[in-house]
Amino acid sequence: MSAKMKNISKSEVLVLKDQISYQEGQVVSKTLAQNDALSITLFSFAKGEEISTHASGGDAFVTCLDGVGKITIDGTDYLLHEGESIVMPAGHPHAVYGEEPFKMLLVVVF
Repeated sequence: MSAKMKNISKSEVLVLKDQISYQEGQVVSKTLAQNDALSITLFSFAKGEEISTHASGGDAFVTCLDGVGKITIDGTDYLLHEGESIVMPAGHPHAVYGEEPFKMLLVVVF
């Protein structure tokens, strides 16, 4: 597995939320890095779209880039607004829902 970044410009100032687009009725993802220790992915959720409850082998750090997302961890709901972050702990059931159109940066540390 490559430890390098992909699908994103280098040596250029970027606005992360502009690096992924909304698509009606879909969850869109763009992987920026993936290896045994780390996963970095951009996501966009159309309003009402979700990633259903699951658990991860690593701590999942989410930062809201745009809109409003509902993060559910161990059955408790948290609303995430632009600029806010939350950690979904490894091994705990969690889900992500587009309360409004919602973009997020996901960094999973294994």
